[in-house]
Amino acid sequence: MPNYEFLEHTADIGIRLNSRSLQELFKNAALAMFDIIAERKSESGNRGLEKLTLKQEAENKEELLVNWLNELLSLSSVKEIIFTDFKIDKLSETALEAAAFSRPVADFTVNTEIKAATRHELKIEKTGSLWQAEVIFDV
Repeated sequence: MPNYEFLEHTADIGIRLNSRSLQELFKNAALAMFDIIAERKSESGNRGLEKLTLKQEAENKEELLVNWLNELLSLSSVKEIIFTDFKIDKLSETALEAAAFSRPVADFTVNTEIKAATRHELKIEKTGSLWQAEVIFDV
């Protein structure tokens, strides 16, 4: 379970994340997003995980995070899957390579539809030994 808290926001959903590394921050942002979207059904069984390999590039880490989250949302919608885990293989300020693991959406109760991760009020910063991000999702 990712370490995140909700931010007050008028019409959308905002979260604040704290992580020990930038890789963990990207992983936890994705886990938090899918935690908001859906809850696993206890009787869903143990269908196999599907693994996807993803690559993203951007001009900076903020744009990279939004692109990463929005690609996951798009794949989730098109393939009718919910992502349940991530392994960040390579991450720089401008590029990401990761493995994303998913299960069929039928194994979950969908609670919230997130349309997109936005650039509105987006922040990624390192404070002491922790990385912190604030992300607003359009719902």
